[in-house]
Amino acid sequence: MLRACSLAAPVMIFCVATACVATVAAQDMRNPKIASMPADWSEAVAQLDNGTEPSPRSTERLNQAADMLFANIAASPVPVLLPFNSAQLLRDAAAGVPNAAATYLIDVRPPAFFQAGPSGYDAVFAVHARELPGSDVMYSERIDVHISGSALLYELDEPTGIVHWPVNGGLGADFPGIKRLYLESSARYIFTRYGVPYVVSIECHDGGMRFHKMSCRDADRIAIRFLRSLQVAGGTPHPQTGPAQTGPAQPGRVTADTIDRPQAQSPTFTYHSPGDLVPGSGMRGHSGRADYTVYSKIRFPLAEAPAFANSQSFNHWGDCDQTGRVSLGALGKTALYRCRVNEQLLIADESVNYAYPWRDNFCEHRYFFVGDCPSGLGHQGQDIRPSSCAQRSEGANRCEPYQHDVVAARDGMVLRTPGEIALYIVTNTTNERVRFRYLHMFPKYLDQDRIVSGRVVQEGEVVGKVGNFLRRERATTYHLHFDIQVPTKYGWVFVNPYMSLVAAYERTIQGRGRELLLDGTPIVTGAALSGSALPASALPGSTLPGSTLPGATLPSSALPPRGAAFNVIPAIPAPAANPIEIEIESGSLNRFTSDTAGYARQRSND
Repeated sequence: MLRACSLAAPVMIFCVATACVATVAAQDMRNPKIASMPADWSEAVAQLDNGTEPSPRSTERLNQAADMLFANIAASPVPVLLPFNSAQLLRDAAAGVPNAAATYLIDVRPPAFFQAGPSGYDAVFAVHARELPGSDVMYSERIDVHISGSALLYELDEPTGIVHWPVNGGLGADFPGIKRLYLESSARYIFTRYGVPYVVSIECHDGGMRFHKMSCRDADRIAIRFLRSLQVAGGTPHPQTGPAQTGPAQPGRVTADTIDRPQAQSPTFTYHSPGDLVPGSGMRGHSGRADYTVYSKIRFPLAEAPAFANSQSFNHWGDCDQTGRVSLGALGKTALYRCRVNEQLLIADESVNYAYPWRDNFCEHRYFFVGDCPSGLGHQGQDIRPSSCAQRSEGANRCEPYQHDVVAARDGMVLRTPGEIALYIVTNTTNERVRFRYLHMFPKYLDQDRIVSGRVVQEGEVVGKVGNFLRRERATTYHLHFDIQVPTKYGWVFVNPYMSLVAAYERTIQGRGRELLLDGTPIVTGAALSGSALPASALPGSTLPGSTLPGATLPSSALPPRGAAFNVIPAIPAPAANPIEIEIESGSLNRFTSDTAGYARQRSND
């Protein structure tokens, strides 16, 4: 009989005779690189005053009139460009003609989402082609047009898979230097005005209509019309960038202090390095990307600890995401299998996933466009399992949803249309501009709780419960998908949330985690190796097919005979928490134990 503690990667450092496994210095977490983009308001104010002497009074009057439609618009330090006839509004106001602000919208209804703050503004307009005379667009569903102007830009490398397209409709004359590109499933139109980068984006499919997405050809028609309608609708000149200065302000640096790690070491929390995916689970032979950036000092998005970040597709009960499965038989009603991409033994019981160490799955096998992944495709975020699994019924091997609270990671505003599965929380501060997306909560419950666009939430506020919704209930394992997007010169892009989550979790449990090498040994300093050496006879001698124990790095003569019983013996006082212990006897699963799930079950072959 073999007994394996399936820890995903046990914490081990081996010392035999006079040799010890070499220590490796952990890479430090990094703050994001952010540039400030101060606006030159002189041109914007001159346009509002129709070429007369610039006066801040124009922006004040405009902000007052537009605020009823675009709440807090004056908070934007950059000129707010919107499809809004502000020039006519100012003329009417000067003539004493009172009109509701909504009457000055051009081709659109009031925005589904509008947020202005110290780092810029975002707006989302819902458009229907049937309401646009002469649009020649056949798409019948709602079209969401996003526009943003940024006082902050996150400095990232050019995304993988970006497609540059020629600009149509003669827009180059009105928007010098405008660029048109396709990135992460949306057509984007990027231009600079008043020294500020602006982006108009529409989600579309590069081809004909597909999966309820409009074609990018139709998106282009909508975008051209939208861009031609843009006027300055408000905003407030920053004292350093107002009309009184002699020239445009220069881009600068923003200090983003996102890292605050506890000094004490956690005795249990371990995690694989960012970019270290489940073997074989990357796209097109690629692994992930080792991004140590902590993009935001977030509150951990689950209300309570412990929590377990690991793949919901390539761990137990996972579907292997279209890469194929190999059946290994069954024990009673519990199927044994593996994904074709690796040899990891899996069982059809999702409650077995509740164990450290954590594992990044941002660039895991998915057919979603992700510019920050080596292949340009990936998962877009991180799967997180809550503290425990309440089994639906004995033998069902599934976790009951809606048992654990999900909270806001930062103060911000909700972006979500009723009925949608995706919940965004958008943060806008002097040194941070981030969108956090949550998936797999039950849309009906979110609607009932009024978690919809425009709602302001506070960090730590409960916004829903962990679920398993994907087009229908119980369509995934029980987990929360969490991802992060930041504004760049290419528009909003996905970035790896893994280290932001690690840092947030460490603050939650008030203990620093231990990073693991690819073979499962921890990245530690030399001080952690003090103590007596382990005898060679204490080392594991073989790896079960599909188990996640690392292969031995020592000569075979130093290892116990193949087939001998073994246990993982840590050389430092930080074994992985909540181990999943599986007994295999005569080729069949006999018993497995999960400390976190709170059960130890004998399995029979009937």
